[in-house]
Amino acid sequence: MAKQPQPISPLKNFFAGGFGGVCLVFVGHPLDTIKVRLQTQPKPQPGQAPLYSGTFDCFRKTLVGEGVHGLYRGMAAPIIGVTPMFAVCFFGFGLGKRLQQRKPDDVLTYPQLFAAGMLSGVFTTVIMAPGERIKCLLQIQAATGETKYSGSLDCAKQLYREAGIRGVYKGTVLTLMRDVPASGMYFMTYEWLKNILTPEGKSVSDLSVPRILFAGGLAGIFNWAVAIPPDVLKSRFQTAPEGKYPNGFRDVLRELIREEGVASLYKGFTAVMIRAFPANAACFLGFEVAMKFLNWVAPGL
Repeated sequence: MAKQPQPISPLKNFFAGGFGGVCLVFVGHPLDTIKVRLQTQPKPQPGQAPLYSGTFDCFRKTLVGEGVHGLYRGMAAPIIGVTPMFAVCFFGFGLGKRLQQRKPDDVLTYPQLFAAGMLSGVFTTVIMAPGERIKCLLQIQAATGETKYSGSLDCAKQLYREAGIRGVYKGTVLTLMRDVPASGMYFMTYEWLKNILTPEGKSVSDLSVPRILFAGGLAGIFNWAVAIPPDVLKSRFQTAPEGKYPNGFRDVLRELIREEGVASLYKGFTAVMIRAFPANAACFLGFEVAMKFLNWVAPGL
């Protein structure tokens, strides 16, 4: 295994992680909109066709009905959240690695890297849960034909006014269930692929851009392979009317399996996987480029 760079600067990580997150949102948000609309579309009545027949049908209808703007609907919430969220995410991973080291130059095993990644998922949930709640509500709003929220801030205000902080953080447990194991897989896969792709005698930090893109893109695919089922439950729960699921995710799970079968837990799979590679490739490339720049301009930061 190639030697892992040590240690991580929280301040550098903030800026580099934030820049990587912004890259991810710009590249991946259109397909995230498609994913949420597929996951939350109502069950068709007997004899009626579903609102969207699949990923490409949803993409076409959104583009025709709302233009390019429709694909980026609800992006303000994740953009506002990405800088601190990805900063905390990458810092949480670094902290998780450091806590498991006996000496600063210890090289961690892959199970230890997985555990460190899981810690990052715990850290990011505080920021991720309300951002996801607002994003999902805005993404499905246009599809329903109703305009309840004028934007991200108005959505947050209305949620708080209706149900307090619990309304804003609805779906936190499901966000944890999605992000903790998925983040472990995300970072472990990225570190594993970086080590595999590092030529003999070279440093991981010297990886070429295509190799970083490949490692980051595949890490995103592995991440979502783990995250899709709880993400479907989270999207349904966060966009449901108040009181519909009194027992939380258990009610959502029972309803989905009873009415639509186990396959419903993988709704939006195609959109997620099409998005996962380029979005996460952009994220990790942005992070690595920003880290190199920060190490160059402020080596002692």
